[in-house]
Formats: sequence, structure tokens, C-alpha cells
Amino acid sequence: MSNDSVLQQITGTIALAGAGKMGGAMLTGWLAGGLDAGRVIVIDPQPSAEISALATQGVRLNPKDEGHVDTLVVAVKPQSFRSAGAALKSLVAPSTLVVSIMAGTTIASLEEVCGGALVRAMPNTPASIGRGITVAVAANKVSATQRATADALLRATGAVEWVDDEDLMDAVTAVSGSGPAYIFLLAEELARAGIEAGLPEELAARLARATVAGSGELLHRSDLPAATLRQNVTSPGGTTAAALEVLMAADGLRPLMIRAIAAATKRSKELAK
Repeated sequence: MSNDSVLQQITGTIALAGAGKMGGAMLTGWLAGGLDAGRVIVIDPQPSAEISALATQGVRLNPKDEGHVDTLVVAVKPQSFRSAGAALKSLVAPSTLVVSIMAGTTIASLEEVCGGALVRAMPNTPASIGRGITVAVAANKVSATQRATADALLRATGAVEWVDDEDLMDAVTAVSGSGPAYIFLLAEELARAGIEAGLPEELAARLARATVAGSGELLHRSDLPAATLRQNVTSPGGTTAAALEVLMAADGLRPLMIRAIAAATKRSKELAK
């Protein structure tokens, strides 16, 4: 069954708290996938013009005295979560599915502030173009039906992976949550290196951008492991091999990336609340 079909079969009211970039991307994906707009309410004190325009499709914006909902997706800024807690709690019955996409917010904190049947999820920014990946973990009282609903809602912006151990979410945040920034940095530094090698600045930027984007798309479309794709580009004794000798040296990219992911994981643990 396609994800669109699953979205169309979701019943009950879905509340989206916070319709910024990530929340807005999810809402757009839901509606594009056939979710009935009349089932959706959006709670956002300062909705964008794009979100406000969705009211013409049937989405209810900031309704008064809504009462309990079947599903609540929490996409507010983590630092605003506790101050918004009372308003969110009024929407939540013990049986309400609550899906959080707030970075660093633990299931224990969600239980304390709003309760419900809880799913903690970590998306990333390519969700804004439908190419994100989200990792999710469910609390014990989430039913199979609720997990399927959460999966469909999250899958509207890209792939979804589930884990059983919440402690893994710090490493998930370090790898995929923060990961797009590492790729953008790669494009920046590839361009800078091209300039150092003599390329005009604008040409170096265009080459780096297109190379990173095209390689990512090739990796997306191919079933081959990344290592195999790398080997396919590398001729023995050639230019690529010369560069890879530097990048794959004992003090090259691998130990640097290990340290970077470790630092991000440690910070995620420190920020968890």
C-alpha cells in the first residue's frame, strides 16, 4: 500500500502545533498525499501567508476550544515547548497519539508536559523538498495502529526508520539530523579548494555545488554501496586516487568525521530535556 493510501485512510482530527519550516513541510506533504484537509487543525500564533492560505482548502487555523484530538504533531521550537505545554495538554487525551519532531526533547519530557501515546522523531531539513529522512522511537503504550499513523505522517516528507532504543536518538541527531550541514560544508570547502587550485570563484562554486548535488542524486538512485560508487570513480594511479590518498590517510576524513559525530552526540545528550 502506498503512503498516499495510508494518509487517505487516517481518521480523526490531526492537530499540528507549530507550522514553521519543518511543520509546514509536513503539512504540505500530508495534503499532497491526499489527507483530508478538514481533519487538520493548525496551531501557530504567527502563521505564514502560505499556511494561512491553506484555510481555503479546509485546514482550520487556530480554532478556539477544540478539545481533545486524535493525533497531535508537535513542531514548535524546543525552547518554546514548556511554555506552550498548557495549550498542548488541553488537546491531549490519554489515547491521543502525540508525535514530536522537536530536537533533544525526550519521551520523559513529553510525558511530563503533555502526555498521550508518545512518538519521538528526528527529521532533517531535506524534508522541505520531500527528500528527508526521519528516525522515530515509540513509547510502550503506542498501539500498532498509532505507529502506522505516525509512520504515514512522517513519511510524507521522505524516508522513515524506526528504532527501539531512545538512547540512539542522540547519535541519530548527530548523523542525519545535523548531517545536511556537513554536506553543505563539503560543498563550501570543495569550492574553496578549487579556488586555491586556480579556478575563478564563481566557476568553482558552480562546480562544487553541481558535483555534490549530482553525486547525492546518484547515491539516492543507485542500489550500490557508497564504497562501490567511490571505487567506480577511482582509476588506479589516477587523479581521484591521488586525492583519496589524502582523504583516506590515517589523519584524513575518517577520524575527523568520527570526532565530529562524537561531539554532536555529546552535545545532543547535554541538550536533552
